[in-house]
Amino acid sequence: MGKTTGFMEFDRKDEDYAPVKERIKNYKEFTIPLKEKELKDQGARCMDCGIPFCHSGCPLGNLIPDFNDAVYQGKWEKATKILHSTNNFPEFTGRLCPAPCEEACVLGINEDPVSIENIEKNIVETAFKNGWIVPEPPITRTDKKVAVVGSGPAGLAAAQQLNRAGHTVTVFERDEKVGGLLRYGIPDFKMEKHIIDRRLEVMEAEGIVFKTGTNIGVDVSASQLREDYDAIVLCGGATVRRGLPIPGANLKGVVQAMDFLPQNNRKVDGIPYQGEELTAEGKKVIVIGGGDTGSDCIGTSIRHGAESVTNFEIMAKSTPDRPEGQPWPFWPMRLRTSTSHKEGADRVFSISTKKFIGDKNGNLKGLVTAEVVWEKVPGQRPVLKEVEGTEKEWECDLALLALGFTGSETTITDELGLELDPRTNINASAKDYKTNVPGVFVAGDQRRGQSLIVWAISEGRQAAHHVDSFLMGDSNLPLKGDGDLPRV
Repeated sequence: MGKTTGFMEFDRKDEDYAPVKERIKNYKEFTIPLKEKELKDQGARCMDCGIPFCHSGCPLGNLIPDFNDAVYQGKWEKATKILHSTNNFPEFTGRLCPAPCEEACVLGINEDPVSIENIEKNIVETAFKNGWIVPEPPITRTDKKVAVVGSGPAGLAAAQQLNRAGHTVTVFERDEKVGGLLRYGIPDFKMEKHIIDRRLEVMEAEGIVFKTGTNIGVDVSASQLREDYDAIVLCGGATVRRGLPIPGANLKGVVQAMDFLPQNNRKVDGIPYQGEELTAEGKKVIVIGGGDTGSDCIGTSIRHGAESVTNFEIMAKSTPDRPEGQPWPFWPMRLRTSTSHKEGADRVFSISTKKFIGDKNGNLKGLVTAEVVWEKVPGQRPVLKEVEGTEKEWECDLALLALGFTGSETTITDELGLELDPRTNINASAKDYKTNVPGVFVAGDQRRGQSLIVWAISEGRQAAHHVDSFLMGDSNLPLKGDGDLPRV
């Protein structure tokens, strides 16, 4: 490493944020970048450890010490090539990934870990600024055609990798624009959508064809797709939302997060939307669910001008430190406080919603909760128990359900006769990503269940290798950690 003692000389420094009062007036990103010297110092903190556990923490197998060292030395173009050799879209992960690599950082054993995610974001932003990310279409084309269904991060990664192998790739997306949940689920204050569009321009110039507004299984049959293409890669995501089967769940004002967030993203982007406007303006909002989607609902509701925002989490409040039983380098279930939480939300833990209360017109006006505890049973999963005498009624005009997803939609699955696993995901091994139907592969949330963007990109890359092998008998596309495609 260029600065052997850097981890002893420099403290971790993260990006600052625009003041809350300013940033909640719009949907723009609000991070304040570090200066180049500060970024070099952060790269210098990478400690030349004997075994870089960040590699195992990263689902993509990013060559983290290598690009950290390049940043420290000011070799930004070199860092760009290293980063892109394993990650097709660091501009996405550098903004949205929870950074499991940092939780596995060796320095994190007794100090703040290296700020890997922020370094990654600045590498790719420097690359775009300097014009280093340019279209690189394949030199030769095969006679094989591949259909990728779904344009989220898994689909985009699979498409770019297969295009690099020389195949003719068409990506089908049922929404108006490409991006999946990157575009319609992630609020603009976390990632503005021109970030997606500039990458799509590169991919289109490389020869990838995008067909939007095309719902496979509805507008075009899956069977027709099998006839027209040599291989299909299903990357549709896990989109079946988890409901809350309690009294009053059908009241007006009980809204799924993935109805609320996509509509708002469409409004911000000027895209027409169907149905009644979902707004938190002037309302007492309760967000049920303590994950990233719940956090996104909080930030969006505050920007709408909600009277109040409260966040319910059924789990107990975690410690900011690593819990017992989750030692380094494993991912810890520690307390995480997002920028949206800090914008004015109250958080309530160990609470369960029992019923929604409506007025005579069917409008939500409140809900009833009870405190809960999780009792540990040896050899079994913890059991949820309600604490007697803790029922409480809350005023609420808008309840946003951010409870995750239960699997993918089954339109294509049913038509093609694809097998499902016990978790209702499409059954395919990580060894080859093949379904039970020849020529049909699956990657991302549709295979592994609801997961992280970084996992989706990894799945798309891995699946592309196996699709290429299926079509050609062998593949030069890299598998995780190979890093042998140093292309910008």
